[in-house]
Amino acid sequence: MNFNIATIPGDGIGPDIIEQTVLVLNRIGEKFGHTFHFTEVLAGGAAIDATGEPLPQETIDICKKSDSVLLGAVGGPKWDNLPGDRRPEKALLGLRGELGLFANLRPALLHKALKDACPLKPEIIGDGLDILVVRELTGGIYFGERGRRTGKFGEEAYDTETYSVHEVERIARVGFESAMKRNKKVTSVDKANILESSRLWRSVVEKVAKDYPEVELNHMYVDNAAMQLVRNPRQFDVIITSNMFGDILSDEASMITGSIGMLPSASLGEGTLGMYEPIHGSAPDIAGQDKANPIATILSAAMMLRYSFNLEKEAACVEEAVTKVLEQNYRTGDIMSDGMKLVGTREMGQLIINAL
Repeated sequence: MNFNIATIPGDGIGPDIIEQTVLVLNRIGEKFGHTFHFTEVLAGGAAIDATGEPLPQETIDICKKSDSVLLGAVGGPKWDNLPGDRRPEKALLGLRGELGLFANLRPALLHKALKDACPLKPEIIGDGLDILVVRELTGGIYFGERGRRTGKFGEEAYDTETYSVHEVERIARVGFESAMKRNKKVTSVDKANILESSRLWRSVVEKVAKDYPEVELNHMYVDNAAMQLVRNPRQFDVIITSNMFGDILSDEASMITGSIGMLPSASLGEGTLGMYEPIHGSAPDIAGQDKANPIATILSAAMMLRYSFNLEKEAACVEEAVTKVLEQNYRTGDIMSDGMKLVGTREMGQLIINAL
């Protein structure tokens, strides 16, 4: 099979980690009889430097024509003083909107080989953690009506949380479909005791749940969910939640694994086109120094194989190779500990290729 992938190396360590991920995908292609065609495009700070725009139209056009998009990282202090609509991060919002990507999937997986990196007690994490946060990406308070006005105490600002039945229904289906491939348990997180938008959210999720009788559904208020993630994270399988709550909880879930350089993400829409990226930043201080951890990006590519290309065996092969290399005690600097073998970006990539 042939697949067209738009690659966005972006800024900082982005080019370093995308390079290794492309090599891993090429090896998967050789092993399973697929051909991946890569088209490199500009976004973020690199695009600003080259074109004056964080998201050139050419990038949008190529991404729309591709089967999937693989992103490294965008941003850095070099562009921090630009206006909000000209900053590198604007490219991410622009791509999500242009590609119709409304669901963000963030796995928080704690590998057994990295258990010591987890800040929680061993009796809490047990044999490890495997949580999937499904965050609504294009609605809610981040996209609602906002502004300034004169109020009772002078100038005030407001942001509006708004959700439609359609928006909640489609993100709920992504969550339930994901749960069907995992442990068939969904926790829907809201604030239905206070917010009318959450009451709508809860009623729509319950309606969608009727189409998935095999999946166990429970509801949790967001403040309790934040507490439970550190008190008893193993109770969770799939968490479905709104844009703002998901923004906060997915970061919390990633940090309890203790290894932010290890975690991938996928942004999906109605079809198979998706955008896949590591959750870490651009780390410009180590860019080009063969120090970056490419594993999060390589695992993002595994998510791409699974969700956009429906290649489950190939995705599992990549994930098993990463696990094997970690169990052989190889570590990049960000996950290094006593007694482990320190390797650079390129060697880590090659070790994973060898493990395939």
